[in-house]
Amino acid sequence: MSIVAKLFGRSRPRDRLLPLYHAVVAEARQPHWYREGQVPDTVDGRFDMVAAVLSLVLIRMEREGDAARSEQALLTELFVDDMDGQLREQGVGDVVVGKHVGRMMGALGGRLTVYRAGLADAAALRGAVRRNLYREAAVSDEAVTHSVEGLQALSARLVALPLDALLAGRMA
Repeated sequence: MSIVAKLFGRSRPRDRLLPLYHAVVAEARQPHWYREGQVPDTVDGRFDMVAAVLSLVLIRMEREGDAARSEQALLTELFVDDMDGQLREQGVGDVVVGKHVGRMMGALGGRLTVYRAGLADAAALRGAVRRNLYREAAVSDEAVTHSVEGLQALSARLVALPLDALLAGRMA
């Protein structure tokens, strides 16, 4: 939000979802993903975890049908804004930021598809985790199991949450 908007009290509709987006990022930064789960604690690894958690939240919101469709779009806009800001912070220039963000959105869309399928099939989820969290790097079976079980548990917690609690960012 611009400083002028802050000074004059104007907010964007998506700002009401900032607590949820912050909860997504906080969940993705939980140390267990990187220690026990052995997700690489790198820019790519952190992106992969944010995309995984965000995917589960968006999949949970899909269960609400039209009631949450606009919130899904607004939450995705927050992700795009965050990724745009992260790229600029890393020194990526204006000319190519759009291409990078486009690839990130494509990656998020792909993850939505594979995690949606994976939540219905444990073997598919294991394969999706290997491809998307570890990018096929050598990692222990225990680490993959930790991440798979962690994502399944997170999904179950999200499904159990009432929509208003989820939208307020109360994911814990």
